Amino acid sequence: MRISIGADHRGFELKQFIINQFKDYEWIDVGTNSNDRTDYPLYTQKVCSDILQQNASLGIVICGSGVGVSIAANRFKGIYAALCWNPQVAKHAREYDGSNVLALPSSFITTAEAVDIVSAWLNSEFKGGTYLKRLEMMD
Repeated sequence: MRISIGADHRGFELKQFIINQFKDYEWIDVGTNSNDRTDYPLYTQKVCSDILQQNASLGIVICGSGVGVSIAANRFKGIYAALCWNPQVAKHAREYDGSNVLALPSSFITTAEAVDIVSAWLNSEFKGGTYLKRLEMMD
């Protein structure tokens, strides 16, 4: 599975950590590539474009609170970003809400928590059915 991942300066270190922890996946790293201050919409847009152009199946976006990247991602038709702070929410976001982008709050979770959240999200599948109908209502 190919996953696009991007972060601003506050999410840079967590982004690198996730890529290194999940080596069994193919990653498209859209940046940023340092701790130098930058703007999250730049990287969120790249992740969403990768998904919409079918270069990636899923995406992960990271900023300090996770709120900015989730708002930015959800502006794109066909993108369903979920801000997740624990594995239970991440699993629910994939199974029942059809999340194709995971938003993470680097300032509010540990790296160990991030591993659990990403694992839960990646190892869950959308159930479709009634839940698909709800997504279609938004598009």
